[in-house]
Amino acid sequence: MSILRLKRLTLYGISDRKDAILDGLQGLGCAHLVNLRPSQRRAEMPSAQPKDTYEALRYLMDSPVKRRPVSEDEDYDLDAIVEKALWNRQRRRAVHDRIDELKQQIRELEPWGDFDHPSPLELGGMQLWFYVVPLHRMKAVRASDLTWHMVRKDNRNAYVVVIAETQPSHEEMPVPPVDLGRYSLSELQRQEELAAAEAEEIFAERWTLTRWLDLIKKDMARAENRAALEFAGTQTHDTDDLFAVQGWVPEKRLQDVMSFAERHELACTVEDPRPEDEPPVLLENPPRLAAGEDLVAFFQLPGYRDWDPSAVIFVSFALFFAMILSDAGYAAVLLLGLALLWPKMGRSAGGRRMRSLAASVVGASVVYGVLVGSYFGVAPSAGSVLGSLKILEINDFNSMMRLSVVVGGIHVVLANLMVSWNRRGSPVALAPLGWVIIVLAGLTIMLLGLDSAFTGVGWWLMGTGGALILLFSSERPVKRAADLFWRLLDGLKAVMGLSGAFGDVLSYLRLFALGLSSASLAVTFNQLAAQAMDTPGIGLLFGLAILALGHVLNIVLAIISGVVHGLRLNLIEFYNWGVSGEGDKFKAFRKKETLSWTQ
Repeated sequence: MSILRLKRLTLYGISDRKDAILDGLQGLGCAHLVNLRPSQRRAEMPSAQPKDTYEALRYLMDSPVKRRPVSEDEDYDLDAIVEKALWNRQRRRAVHDRIDELKQQIRELEPWGDFDHPSPLELGGMQLWFYVVPLHRMKAVRASDLTWHMVRKDNRNAYVVVIAETQPSHEEMPVPPVDLGRYSLSELQRQEELAAAEAEEIFAERWTLTRWLDLIKKDMARAENRAALEFAGTQTHDTDDLFAVQGWVPEKRLQDVMSFAERHELACTVEDPRPEDEPPVLLENPPRLAAGEDLVAFFQLPGYRDWDPSAVIFVSFALFFAMILSDAGYAAVLLLGLALLWPKMGRSAGGRRMRSLAASVVGASVVYGVLVGSYFGVAPSAGSVLGSLKILEINDFNSMMRLSVVVGGIHVVLANLMVSWNRRGSPVALAPLGWVIIVLAGLTIMLLGLDSAFTGVGWWLMGTGGALILLFSSERPVKRAADLFWRLLDGLKAVMGLSGAFGDVLSYLRLFALGLSSASLAVTFNQLAAQAMDTPGIGLLFGLAILALGHVLNIVLAIISGVVHGLRLNLIEFYNWGVSGEGDKFKAFRKKETLSWTQ
């Protein structure tokens, strides 16, 4: 886990070969370009493709089934395919809206039966008025002088037809009439069949268009590569005969660029970052821990001269999620879901990273759930194999609160140790060590008790840690006597953060609170289901429904809590102590690759 060290590399070449050189540099894909025309700075590269092309590609990619893609075809026409895809999407939306509307009309007309609406001429100037009358209001209808007939009755309403020249008044009919439209039930069903057939044709057309997916993606990639190349050309420094392009390059790729410069007879200079420079941040972690980079980038990248917290956040997020879930049965459900999604998640690099994180989270959840001895809220018997593996009692408030505080303290200690290591060789590295001493001494006093023999030593250690914070938190240089005062003032300000450290460590109590609430809800749903099953008749059905819905709801709540609070403790409390700077993401000037879709 590291932030790759970068070099500032500048290439100089002949202007006539500028496009070819930039194209080759784009092929290397290892440089983050620096704008050498600050007066013409642009916020970001313009889009290479019209919005319609992206929408058409997304629509075809979302197709539930796809044809085998073609790699070459003389009939391929991007503009025509985009137009067909967007027209297909528009028709699909319209026909599905029409089907939904017809289904609603059919549901409303079914109680009345299948009939054709007679014209007023056929009824001698009279009209039919349709009413859905609640049963308790039928008295008013029977008391009226209207000519009416009850077509159907259910347990709530009566379906009444009134024949009258004009709409009956509110005094005659207690409810307003309903509009049944102008089509019969059989006609609506026929229209629904036609709309369903049209939907199938639209589906088949969309399926046919998916054969062009690879060619569309290749076209888009080529267009984006051209746009990136043109954009890079606007960031070079040009004279009549020469041009210069500059970028940040990882040290391990420096030789590749140097070889490229030699092959193309380019002059180059290589420089280390200057103190005032803020190079972009490029993180590098083992593939199994790479998802930690995504969690870090989700919130804030560390500064270039900071340290990479990706691996720590990867591991601690899995642990915190497991402590919040606190149930091996729920973890088994997540394991089953992960097993089903495993092949699909392996189709892309991002999916494989998330798959690794999900596997770690689920694995930690299974282990922790076994240790607390909870299986869908049921505890195993003491003499069983699972019972022998239970070493934590989630209802032991004192022990679980201490565990949560210890986990929080260790997390804060780890953050300060990494900061101290990152500042090694400088006196300011002693300040985070002061915080390490204070937190560890406080945790030891908490675990051993105030009446232990360690208490006195612990207070002395905390005082030593406070002295380190007071004396070495400031980076202000001492050139005169007044600077000593200002250094002490800076140190005193840092010592005032003791209350913040106390609050941050106690913030990890949410791990215990959320884990306890998840376990308590599981037990409660089990008890409610057991009570329902004791009821004769349909009690068993109600009990099973309570079990299913209750545990599904609890799993969803536990997942949300695990993600939200697992990230919060890492990206707020941990970041508060471990990461101080903020960096910009390394954006390599490279050619975009396309991958063929496989079934």
